[in-house]
Amino acid sequence: MVTRRRFLGTTLGAAALATAGCATQPGGKRQIVDAQVHLWKANAPDYPWNPGATPQLPEPFTVERVVPLMDEAGVDRVVIVPPALNDVNTYALEAVRRYPSRFAVMGRIPLEDPKSAALLPGWKNQPGMLGMRVTFNTPATLKWLDDGTADWFWPAAEKNGLPVMFLAFGNVHRFGPIAQRHPGLPLIIDHMGVNTAIAKEGKMAEKIGDAVALAKYPNVGIKMSNLVNASLEPYPFRDLNDHLKRLFDAYGPQRCYWGTDLTNTSFTRVSYSQRVTHFTEELKFLSESDKDWVMGRSIRERLKWA
Repeated sequence: MVTRRRFLGTTLGAAALATAGCATQPGGKRQIVDAQVHLWKANAPDYPWNPGATPQLPEPFTVERVVPLMDEAGVDRVVIVPPALNDVNTYALEAVRRYPSRFAVMGRIPLEDPKSAALLPGWKNQPGMLGMRVTFNTPATLKWLDDGTADWFWPAAEKNGLPVMFLAFGNVHRFGPIAQRHPGLPLIIDHMGVNTAIAKEGKMAEKIGDAVALAKYPNVGIKMSNLVNASLEPYPFRDLNDHLKRLFDAYGPQRCYWGTDLTNTSFTRVSYSQRVTHFTEELKFLSESDKDWVMGRSIRERLKWA
């Protein structure tokens, strides 16, 4: 297991301390960065949804909707993760153009298309584009890890300095060999690798253990997000406390990233502000310094978002 001290001695760990970005903004306010929010607009010729695609909410979740919510909750910045409605990043990049100090993007590509390899060398030339997000959450996409479809992607992303967020509920153990073969590739586990189905099956401890096991690779970090759907209890989700502490102890503050996946459930169950206070007020094992890292500094430095 990589301890915090050992992590800080690695190349990635040293970069985490040396790269731009302070824990707080001028005036001493902690900067809060949400590591995942989906934004999308209506199905249209310039933003066509994939056939059969279903959004998380019945109506588009737009820039106009999210900015007031951010202001109300005290969230300074958001990493836009375009939803799986399509592989089109234009709307996310439009949000960056409109609010360059508040948004950045982890974009999508058609991973199954070998022609996508040509996109990676110039990927970061798109203003606000910091890396990529890939999903393996269906039988068809999980096959890509076995049949060679995704093999081209990991060395190409490593070569081009692209951090990668990956979604693979219940299957994060399959990424250990990838992390080992590509030590220069920053990998981020989405949503701790768990969801409602895993919680209801009583397999949380087992699957959290799979995520803990990947902490031995210094290039792997973990997104503490989608917590509303991982919990079977109301706010403040006390059934997650032991799991969150277990992950935090394994990864340390520099490799844990707070995030919401804000549109993953009804706002009547939990507000954006409560998703913030869940970490800043309810998780007693986090020191104030830990909160500075987890609530924003760690994801900014891992993605090199100045």
